[in-house]
Amino acid sequence: MPSFDVAAECDLQEVRNAVDQANREIQTRFDFKGVDASFELTQGSAQATVQLRAEQELQLQQMMDILRHKLVKRQVDLAALDVGEPVTTLNAARQEVGLKQGIDTDTAKRMVKTLKAAKLKVQAQVQGEQLRVTGKKRDDLQQAIALLKAEDWQLPLSFTNFRD
Repeated sequence: MPSFDVAAECDLQEVRNAVDQANREIQTRFDFKGVDASFELTQGSAQATVQLRAEQELQLQQMMDILRHKLVKRQVDLAALDVGEPVTTLNAARQEVGLKQGIDTDTAKRMVKTLKAAKLKVQAQVQGEQLRVTGKKRDDLQQAIALLKAEDWQLPLSFTNFRD
């Protein structure tokens, strides 16, 4: 029976490359001369985060623009970013940007409801942080992919493991 998996993941190697490029850019930019500013990628067991550090909140905004630009160049979907609020003290400012990995259960359930409401002849089941969609015809699966792409899920969806 034909099937495919819906996953929400971003390539962490590309994110690491984008963070390295962004660090190099702020070291060479004129408006960051003499400023203690940096990007740092930390990978935990559950989620990866990018920590932005600078002296002022305005510089954090500029750094966020640089990071977004570098991620887009490396074809990382910006929907994967979970931007936190900037934290400012007297002499420093920092901001955390989380990277969304996997589909949470609430979003997966909404996806299943959307597929059922469309009356497509497909079955969808949640498997951990993925969604497996099966059907008898490839055309039904392609319609399901088009339907899921049309919605805004606030996630970098990827459709993998398409089998006949």
